[in-house]
Formats: sequence, C-alpha cells, structure tokens
Amino acid sequence: MSNYTRFEIGQTFPLAIHEQGDGGLFQVDANGTMFILQLAHTDVIAHEAFRTGAMEFALYKENGILFLLYQIDGIFKEGWGDAPLSLHAIPAEHQPTGKSLDEGILHLYLVDSNLRILLAQRDVPMNEGFQYVLRDYVENESVDEPAGDAFKKTVQKVWSRISSADMRKRAEAVMAVELDIPKAPSQMKH
Repeated sequence: MSNYTRFEIGQTFPLAIHEQGDGGLFQVDANGTMFILQLAHTDVIAHEAFRTGAMEFALYKENGILFLLYQIDGIFKEGWGDAPLSLHAIPAEHQPTGKSLDEGILHLYLVDSNLRILLAQRDVPMNEGFQYVLRDYVENESVDEPAGDAFKKTVQKVWSRISSADMRKRAEAVMAVELDIPKAPSQMKH
C-alpha cells in the first residue's frame, strides 16, 4: 500500500468511495488490492470480527467481470456477499501496476457508510492461486470488461441469474483467513 495515504481508525476514510451505501467494494489499483466493507450499523463485536475474525474470500468470473466473494464470521450470520471489480472506473494514472500486483496483500477496510469513518482495518496475504487469478484477470482479461452503463447492466444480469452462494461454489480461487487473536503478553513465550 502506498505510504503517502494515512489510514487511521476513527478518522475519515482517506480514499474516495464512488459507490455510497452498505456493501462491499473491490478495488485493484496502483496502491494495491483493497476490499472496503461499508456498513451503516456496526458495533464493537463487528469491528473486532473484521479486525481479527475468520473470513473467506473467493474470485469468480462471468461476462468479463471479476467478482470478489466474501463471508465474514461475526458480521454476517450466513451467506455470501459479492463485490464486482471495476477497473474501467479507475483513472489511467491509478491503474494497477506490476509492483502493486506483486504485493500479494489484500487490504481490508471497514467503513461507517454514514459518517465515512474508518472503523477497522486488516492486511491479509493472498495465497498463490488467488493472486494468480487476480493478476491474470487484470493483465489479460480486463480488456473485455464492459464499461459505464454496460458494466452496471452486466452486473445486474449476473445477479439476476446466479446467487453469491452459487458464485462461491464455482469460484476459480478461494482464500481462507484464519482467526487472528493476538496473544496477551502473559501467554507469549520468553
């Protein structure tokens, strides 16, 4: 992640978010790979679940669009969410680079959708298969990605035809994120 942007819990989220409202946003750009979850109603349990809880992510491609599927224990009781990647909406100077694709980290941000405040953040390493599918899409397949209104219509068609759970069953890459609770100082080995 680029070091010129400051991400501080409790402060305004420093990046522009074009899609307002609750839901997930998936973005790959010159700063790296990001998943931004915007929620209007959260509590301390949800913040901790996002920061340290078990999660699962998957990548699914259909009609020239790559979808990030997500399931987060402690925030969603069941089911899968999905967020389509929209590279055509990223200005040319912010498009992903070889360096940003090589980083191998999925940056996770939980943002209050009403106040635009950063509530929690986490960085998780991508496994090799997940990173391969993402890189292949960005470098080779994104040229077929529909743009503008065609993108929105294509996403709506996909959503009307297949559920997020079915996308997950057909995903090309899956990444499990284990529970990550830091040990108390008294539990650490000396």
